[in-house]
Amino acid sequence: MLVTGCRVLDACILFLSLKPYTFQLTPLTSPILQYMKITSARYLISNANYAECPKPDRPEYAFIGRSNVGKSSLINMLCNNNKLAKTSHTPGKTQLINHFEITSAISHQQKKEKVQLSPQRKIGKDMSWYLVDLPGYGYAKVSQTDRRRWEQMIEEYIRKRENLVCLFVLIDIRHEPQQPDLEFINQLGKWETPFVLAFTKADKNKPGATTRNVETFLAAMAENWVQPPPYFITSAIKKTGREPLLEYIEGLSSSFTKL
Repeated sequence: MLVTGCRVLDACILFLSLKPYTFQLTPLTSPILQYMKITSARYLISNANYAECPKPDRPEYAFIGRSNVGKSSLINMLCNNNKLAKTSHTPGKTQLINHFEITSAISHQQKKEKVQLSPQRKIGKDMSWYLVDLPGYGYAKVSQTDRRRWEQMIEEYIRKRENLVCLFVLIDIRHEPQQPDLEFINQLGKWETPFVLAFTKADKNKPGATTRNVETFLAAMAENWVQPPPYFITSAIKKTGREPLLEYIEGLSSSFTKL
């Protein structure tokens, strides 16, 4: 993927033309990825305009989903900080583009095999990246004016933010496929936006129900997609999926360099 100001090297992006939309982004793989550790996470700034976001000089990962999907809880779980992103039981509380500055490192104490890392990633060397909490979509209890304003803000950010490496689309695993989710994902296909799925609230289901709902959602996607994107099953309560998500981010970040 090549965008203004940065480059993702060796990440596999696949477009297929059998159906309208296909987009898959796969990170570099390496045994060392499992040892990523977040050393600090802090709130940085909130904006209503992508042009006012921080300088695009490092990898950026954004999280989005329907209102009340558990986005803030998932972000806090990933960063191991329950007070980082504000959580609320009232849908639609996130109304701005919220940036968090994350510092992570690869621990050399746990390294057991010699592996080849990119020049940007060295054992024990800190790396800084941005995590972004975006407003939700599918909100019902807002005016048409506010709805359109949020939609425009989200679209401009997703389509114009130069250093956005990957968008994490959160799906509430308790429910069968919801039309707002499928419509948003199809829109990402039209925009050719790199994204993956993160199914949330797995602790609220029995394992069999979670499996069925994931399969049903992927089957619904198959009506428009040649193949599904990578996906993760998560629970903020039980911290399910934390390590795989961090491994994935580390893999993509290892491929990032400024032009």
